[in-house]
Amino acid sequence: MKYKNELILVEKRLDEKIAIVTLNNPPLNLVSLELAAELRQTLARLEEDEDVRVLVLTGSGTRAFCVGSDIREFPAVADDVIGKKLHTENDALNMIEFLDKPVIAAMEGSVCGGGFEVAMACDIRILSEEGRISQPEINLGVVPGSGGLFRLPKLVGSAKALEMMYLGEFICASECLALGLVNKLAPAGKTLEAAAGMAKAIAQKPFEAIKTIKKSVREIGMMGSAECFYKNLEYSKYIFRTADCKEGVEAFFAKRPPKFR
Repeated sequence: MKYKNELILVEKRLDEKIAIVTLNNPPLNLVSLELAAELRQTLARLEEDEDVRVLVLTGSGTRAFCVGSDIREFPAVADDVIGKKLHTENDALNMIEFLDKPVIAAMEGSVCGGGFEVAMACDIRILSEEGRISQPEINLGVVPGSGGLFRLPKLVGSAKALEMMYLGEFICASECLALGLVNKLAPAGKTLEAAAGMAKAIAQKPFEAIKTIKKSVREIGMMGSAECFYKNLEYSKYIFRTADCKEGVEAFFAKRPPKFR
């Protein structure tokens, strides 16, 4: 099943309970105001779609997953760049992170600036072996304005994040993997296939547990150790009461495959 806006394409694979969401603004899949608005609308629709458990976010073509914000729009919003542009972009990216459902980024080619900020909002990132990543905002005299300042240090630590943002240089795929910028590499042209395979596997797991893992990792990451202890117990208490937990335990002792809902 497929449906689309002009700048965001969606393919629902109903038998796998996944959706492929494509940034469709080739060749570089720039994040324009219109694309950001369509992305928000699409994510809101998929959040409520019970046929979809996992999303794969990719870009049209193989030249670039996304190279960031469409700077051609800046002159028109120069009097209020934050209110008229960056706020809209941040809202769209935050929706990715705060979505109940896992989101996997499948990235071909170049991934830079706001494009990597889009990817960092995802739960898991798969990059082409020929891909490369950078945060080049410094070369325009600006800073990463859509989450990079706080998401990048969480991925690679403050020292490496500062180096990336100070220099604005591209990093090759193998180094991206070693640094933890991405979870895995795939052959060129195969990132979507790899991401869809992982999404299918995740979608087969007990869904309440998957949603709770995503929510708890996000929330607990913002807390101190004492708060984390009790929050961890709170989420565990909830999960141990679910039907899928009961089924998983019974299947284990019966030595049979579980039949999760």
